[in-house]
Amino acid sequence: MDLDLRKLRYFVAVADHRHFGRAAQALFIAQPVLSRQIRAFEQELGCRLLTRTTRSVELTPAGRQLYDEARSITTVVTTALRRVHEAERGEQRLVVAFSPGLHVSEAIRAFTAAHPETRIDVFPLRWWEQDAPLRDGRAHVGYLRHPFDDAGLRTVPIGHETKVACLPATHPLAARPTLTSADLDAEPILDVRTRRTSSLEEKFELIASGQGIALVPLSVAASYSRPDLVYLPVTDALPVKTCLAAPENNCAGPALDFLETAAAILRKAGDPGP
Repeated sequence: MDLDLRKLRYFVAVADHRHFGRAAQALFIAQPVLSRQIRAFEQELGCRLLTRTTRSVELTPAGRQLYDEARSITTVVTTALRRVHEAERGEQRLVVAFSPGLHVSEAIRAFTAAHPETRIDVFPLRWWEQDAPLRDGRAHVGYLRHPFDDAGLRTVPIGHETKVACLPATHPLAARPTLTSADLDAEPILDVRTRRTSSLEEKFELIASGQGIALVPLSVAASYSRPDLVYLPVTDALPVKTCLAAPENNCAGPALDFLETAAAILRKAGDPGP
């Protein structure tokens, strides 16, 4: 069967809002129309996606699976259409993704000076997101931290960065000058495996409120200084490798030129850590 992308977007809106009325408003369509489209979508798929009550909407197991898949599907389609329109207009566009705390501005300035015909956009990555935008087409090149799955990607090593422990200022360990990994064994660690947050701001707010601690790259700590948090060196923590990356099947033209320019600039600037 063919997947109806319009109905898929309708489903995502309902799943986002957990409410047909609010989803209909966001889509600028009438609620009865949205309800009929979702029912037709469920019939086409042959499975129930939503459980409806008078007050809320919940996802069924099939609905949760489709919701997880739908984000990448709609992103790939949107990106493909954008590239089609860029090709029709004869535009050259390069999207550069970067992990929190890593800076690409100097590399972009150098690249733009040599390639003024190429439009540059930047794509700030969420703290738990690494290679996904390179794979689904949202970005052409990324300045990333390991670890991530580099299969199918061309990577160019840049340097290393140290990690520090982020703790509430009121934590019993906060007065120490340094820590070891053993000092943190009994501490609840906030990371992608234990509690995924939507942003670094949310993560640091949880830490400040005593919900746990985190190990973060030094450049991230420098970018998010606040009086209710402390950042302490962890003397036996392994450094994090930084690199540039681009899809192997799309590493040509502006993307390849940017990799070469950015590698020289970023290595010359030195590692983000001390």
